[in-house]
Amino acid sequence: MVLKGITIQLQIKNRTGSDRFGHPVYDTEYVDVENVLVSPASSTDIIATTDLTGKKAVYTLAIPKSDVHDWNDCTVKFFNRTWKSFGYPIEGIDELVPGDWNKKVMVELYG
Repeated sequence: MVLKGITIQLQIKNRTGSDRFGHPVYDTEYVDVENVLVSPASSTDIIATTDLTGKKAVYTLAIPKSDVHDWNDCTVKFFNRTWKSFGYPIEGIDELVPGDWNKKVMVELYG
């Protein structure tokens, strides 16, 4: 059996300049990220993240090794819903992790 993920949409921010007060201004767009595994968060993960961050993990995303996007506090779309990642992505060493995925990101329902 070969594992194959789904295509999700990741919102990326492109800095376009600064406002009058020197704060960065961003333009956003969605890009497709293919072969992302989506699994329900475990009950242990749900309890731990709720206790530590106050956020409720709903799904855990496994990100392909070839992906170079920033997954920290980003917005993603899949299953016709919008989700928000939280916490830092957990990343393994490519050569030591079997399969096509080496990062884990937790997401909560957004909006």
